Amino acid sequence: MDRECVAAIVPINIGRDPVERLASLFDLHYDRLYRLSRRLVSSTDDALDLVQETFLKAARRPNSVPRGFADEEAWLVRVLINTARDQWRKTSVRTRTDNPGSLSATETRSPEAALIARTAVWAALDSLPPRRRAITVMYEMDGVAVSAIASLLGISAITVRWHLSKARRALAQTLGVYTGEKQ
Repeated sequence: MDRECVAAIVPINIGRDPVERLASLFDLHYDRLYRLSRRLVSSTDDALDLVQETFLKAARRPNSVPRGFADEEAWLVRVLINTARDQWRKTSVRTRTDNPGSLSATETRSPEAALIARTAVWAALDSLPPRRRAITVMYEMDGVAVSAIASLLGISAITVRWHLSKARRALAQTLGVYTGEKQ
């Protein structure tokens, strides 16, 4: 049986000790948060830093973390996404003047095509607004249902579908530059 399913069914009696609570939060939610953060950032180290920052925020204000598995997870996911959004904003301010070059036809035929394609996809994802990117990553890469994303982010399912639609169009347009297709 999945650890998340067991944690949602079996009530965990953890006292008021913040250290025990933080340890419990870490044990129950680390894997999910790491998988999500790994899809939000381009490197393993950045993903680990993002998860660490999320748990640091929980440790600084343990009383702000709600009780209950689903509520805890929603709070931690929101903190993780907001932390990633802050990092993206800082990066975009620092690199606002940089203009990534486009790929030529000869580069796409080279042995490094897979690496170039992966870089192109990450660049396309980076071009999305933070919330839209998070929704796209959760839905397309993590397989989270629309209703679950809506619940985690505190928005309606229609809004989630709207973000997905806009993201797909933007990604197709951005990646069309790399493939030579015009959208």
